[in-house]
Amino acid sequence: MRIADPGRARTARRVAGSVAVLGVAAAVAGLGTYSTFTDSTSPVVTGVGTGVLSLSLQSGGTAATVPFDGGAMMAGDSVAQVLDLVNDGSTAFASVTMKMSATASSILDTDQTNGLQLKVQKCSVAWSGSSCSGTASTLYSGPMVVTQALGGAASLTPGGVDHLLLTASLPASANGSAYQGKQSTLSLVFDGVQRVGANR
Repeated sequence: MRIADPGRARTARRVAGSVAVLGVAAAVAGLGTYSTFTDSTSPVVTGVGTGVLSLSLQSGGTAATVPFDGGAMMAGDSVAQVLDLVNDGSTAFASVTMKMSATASSILDTDQTNGLQLKVQKCSVAWSGSSCSGTASTLYSGPMVVTQALGGAASLTPGGVDHLLLTASLPASANGSAYQGKQSTLSLVFDGVQRVGANR
């Protein structure tokens, strides 16, 4: 099995801020027949800026740098990879979604029961290999090809980091000739959606 290396996948949206200048004028009319007097206030300058949405995926802990680089898998095998999902922007996300898709498909990803399975766990601190010295929780467990929202992700908040452990496994039930010599190429992406706009 080969799984595409996301490297350091990074989703960023940068929008230039705009500046609006508001001018307020007041006029005073003279009562004479020969002249008119006027006056104006100083300009009021207001700056309008925008935040930066940025979500990055980094290798974390002590695992290898290439996700699931385990070579050929046999029925009953599993391989794990530690990744850190980081919100390195200045704006909060409303949601973060994990998407694992097959860019080159086979029975390994189309068979949801006997094909490749994925388990995603989160640790409150950095993983040490596959061990969590803090609090661990399971975000997803099921077929490899999936679109899954990560509820309660730390990366929703600027500066937040989700310490993730992804484990790919091939069930022992995948022991027939239909599964031998097969190959799937998988793509892993995390999508962040900005929070709802609000009056400032």
